[in-house]
Amino acid sequence: MSLRPGIVECWVFRVHPRRGNVELLLIRRAPHRTFPGLWQCVTGRVEADERVPMTALREVAEETGLGPADIEAFYDLDQILPLYNETADAVGLSMVFAVRVRSEAVVAMSHEHDAMRWAASAEVPDLAIWPAYTESVRRVVMLAGDPARARWFALDPEGHRIAREPIA
Repeated sequence: MSLRPGIVECWVFRVHPRRGNVELLLIRRAPHRTFPGLWQCVTGRVEADERVPMTALREVAEETGLGPADIEAFYDLDQILPLYNETADAVGLSMVFAVRVRSEAVVAMSHEHDAMRWAASAEVPDLAIWPAYTESVRRVVMLAGDPARARWFALDPEGHRIAREPIA
């Protein structure tokens, strides 16, 4: 049996060029949206004809203006989150990804958000309140600090696991 998530979450992060610490992009939901004022990572719905990893890249581009020239690495965080969908009165699923961007990449916020900020990993749990975010951030920090482990989670630009391919 296969389950298809209806939502993706994608953590945009960078490594500070001088200090070497991980900074994550938080965007705040605008007043006209559900959960107004909530700090979050990039989040969006999976379209019917879209591969799930590609949703993450599309949403990053739509919500932040960051594209292929800005992205240094793309990861599947191997994290699936159950979410209560109040409208459908059902449980839905979200799949979590991350993109590492160039430290000098410039974010262009969408109309869906009214503020953005780069936050140190230790700050994120206090700003972005969902408990699962703490684990997502832990995984991002692990990937940023351990390239040997990160290779197992790395995706190519088409959203396929790089480590799946035989070593030539």
